[in-house]
Amino acid sequence: MTPAKLGSSDREFFGALADVVYGNPFSADRAALIVRLAPGAEYGDLTRDPEALLRVVEPRLAPWRRDAAARARLAAEDQKLLEPAFLYASFHYARAPLDAHIERQARQSGTPLTLPVADDVIGQLLLNGFAEEAAPRYLALLYQLRRAFYFIYRALPGASESMRRLREALWNNIFTHDMRGFDAALWNRMEDFSTLLLGETGTGKGQAAAAIGRSGFIPYLPESRRFAANFTETFIAINLSQFPETLIESELFGHRKGAFTGAIDHHQGVFERCSAHGALFLDEIGEVSIPVQIKLLQVLQDRTFTPIGDREKRRFSGRVIAATNRPLTDLRRQGRFRDDFYYRLCSDVIEVPTLRQRLAESAGELELLTRVLLERIAGEHAAALLEQVLDALKRDLPREYAWPGNVRELEQAVRRVLLTGHYAPEAAPAAMDADGALMQKLAAGELTAAELLARYSAMLHRRLGSYAEVARRTGLDPRTSRKYVESARSG
Repeated sequence: MTPAKLGSSDREFFGALADVVYGNPFSADRAALIVRLAPGAEYGDLTRDPEALLRVVEPRLAPWRRDAAARARLAAEDQKLLEPAFLYASFHYARAPLDAHIERQARQSGTPLTLPVADDVIGQLLLNGFAEEAAPRYLALLYQLRRAFYFIYRALPGASESMRRLREALWNNIFTHDMRGFDAALWNRMEDFSTLLLGETGTGKGQAAAAIGRSGFIPYLPESRRFAANFTETFIAINLSQFPETLIESELFGHRKGAFTGAIDHHQGVFERCSAHGALFLDEIGEVSIPVQIKLLQVLQDRTFTPIGDREKRRFSGRVIAATNRPLTDLRRQGRFRDDFYYRLCSDVIEVPTLRQRLAESAGELELLTRVLLERIAGEHAAALLEQVLDALKRDLPREYAWPGNVRELEQAVRRVLLTGHYAPEAAPAAMDADGALMQKLAAGELTAAELLARYSAMLHRRLGSYAEVARRTGLDPRTSRKYVESARSG
């Protein structure tokens, strides 16, 4: 029997829907992809209301949901084209229960909680033609999608373009830039992709790392009606600058009892404690010595490590996320950060924007962030305090204050205003010294034109945090502005 085929209209619609389903919800072209599904339709704001888009999808999907026999007669290519639509419908059926499950699980460590809606979702997928062995995996994918959105959207608020790009980059880091490839081949192989987060102190690199680490794929186990791991325990962070050289290997790899003086018991390092479904965050990676870099490189290459005083190798199955506020270009040039180690870490390099860059891009960013911080501090009473805090910041700070401590400084500024009614920040010595030196050399006529442009570009970058913004202020193209900034740093 010749297989049946979808009509051209259905093929176009379900193809466009697949682009939405497998697309990045934080991408700049997301709205344009959605509007393709119902141009001119009066269903509310399709780009903001998920239920409005669902009301567009359901009527197109309903005939194929009702008539399994007709769906089975479709050509394999067309049956495959319907799968994203069925996943989309199941996703929206499970969205609220999954969000509630995430909230409950976030408050509880230990054994993963049962998911009451799981049997219904798996049953829907089976009725819609998904294979029995595939249905639990797709339930786990839906759970992963909701966790990723929850942690990226809630933990990293901001209306600026640089924050949108950050959220887009984090989503790609979790699911790759094309979720079709992730679904087909990479969903259980993401531990092979390491990540390097760059950014100044206080920008939120830890929150970005946690969003990745808590959003990994966790299999669903139908026999126990639970997921294989509790996401609250799949992310482990260690600040490498906190430990002396003599202890850092023990913290990373662990040690056996009697391995050295003072080793009175076995100790599990972070590599051993990290879940196969999670990630290990190595903060301040730019601070570690060359010998430690070599040992970390071996773990990244072989995926094995050996605790101090032991002979048995252990396997590490999680992802590695590293971060630094140090300029790695300078450290590599000085021989303080190995090139081979860098190239093992940089499957993906994500820059976390400074607060001054965010404020330069979006006029409402300060109010939005202050509101979010107050909600965390004061809960339901935050709205009553917002105007008071914003008025104090506006009164006490210069108009283009550079926020050298970034979001972390803003959080403490909010707390100080709540306590004292004022915020008088301390000067940032390094930035002030550099700017003062520039002014002195300029007044003395000691700079060539190239040196002047380089130092001025570097000053702008310190204040604005963006090569694009430096380019806009100086009239240079972004690559040239970056060249001048790096020239000033190395000069």
